[in-house]
Amino acid sequence: MRKERKYKAIVIGTSAGGLVALTTILQALPVYYPVPILVVQHRSKDQRDLLEEVLQSKCAIQIKQADEKEKIEGGLVYIAPPDYHLLVESDETISLSADEPVGFSRPSIDVLFESAAIVFRDKLAGIILTGANSDGSKGIEMIAKFNGTTIAQNPSEAQFSVMPKSAIETKKIKYILTLKEIQEFLLQII
Repeated sequence: MRKERKYKAIVIGTSAGGLVALTTILQALPVYYPVPILVVQHRSKDQRDLLEEVLQSKCAIQIKQADEKEKIEGGLVYIAPPDYHLLVESDETISLSADEPVGFSRPSIDVLFESAAIVFRDKLAGIILTGANSDGSKGIEMIAKFNGTTIAQNPSEAQFSVMPKSAIETKKIKYILTLKEIQEFLLQII
């Protein structure tokens, strides 16, 4: 009999300094990591961005830009496209939205975290990494409200500490971890 997995999804939010942090975490994962990972990395809509390709060149797990109405499945890291909010629908599919920026950001970490919290409830882990604004703090509060697991990168290690500090200031962060400890957390839950 297969035991039920503790987590149905992991959401990660990052901004300035995010490429290094994401690479450090994701390169530790095996080719097939059973829990789907959804990522918002703030990036400019105007520049041609090779985020997915750069990450894929350093990671074994499949990394892709999220597509509208795509079913969320294990073995994949879904990255929000530039200039679109990434949301989780009740049927566990992806929705992309060009609604107004939230907190000056599109994609917004809060939008992803809040929608995922409603769908996955206590089977969601939310991780806030390096960044220079407070996006993700409201989403962390929503994940905590539904008894999900909340994690912030240790601000002393973050390239830009504002985002993890802002998440910690909500008093809803369960674990404050280094990137190495986040890797270990992700590998322990499978």
